[in-house]
Amino acid sequence: MGTRAGRTKAGGQRDLVFWVMVFIGASTVAAGLVQLVAPGFMLDLLDAESTAASRHFFATIGMFMAVIGGGLTMALFLPGDHRVLILWAGIQKFGAFAAVSLGVQRGIFSGLAILVALNDLASSAIVFWYRRRL
Repeated sequence: MGTRAGRTKAGGQRDLVFWVMVFIGASTVAAGLVQLVAPGFMLDLLDAESTAASRHFFATIGMFMAVIGGGLTMALFLPGDHRVLILWAGIQKFGAFAAVSLGVQRGIFSGLAILVALNDLASSAIVFWYRRRL
């Protein structure tokens, strides 16, 4: 893949959408780390049951969020074709939307969690759009 003026080595323009993608990746890392380190705090915010098992599994999900967010952020800056990693980051964001929405529907999370779900849905749309532009 050749490079053009104003493009990163990975092929994406460093325009507003690029920087939104960087924000999505970095904020996914940050949210994942908070969930990993303080799962009880996050479960309390979402008005969800906080048991040893739920905290453990919520922390595990946070670890995977941090890994995917970190991978996405690195893929944006490293040379090479990282479209497959960007694809999986979009899938993770859409999966988070579906899982959190289902949790709200089942009464596991409070209605406030729908804002988290909508953020993940918007993030997945941006990630898929960005990937398509590459």
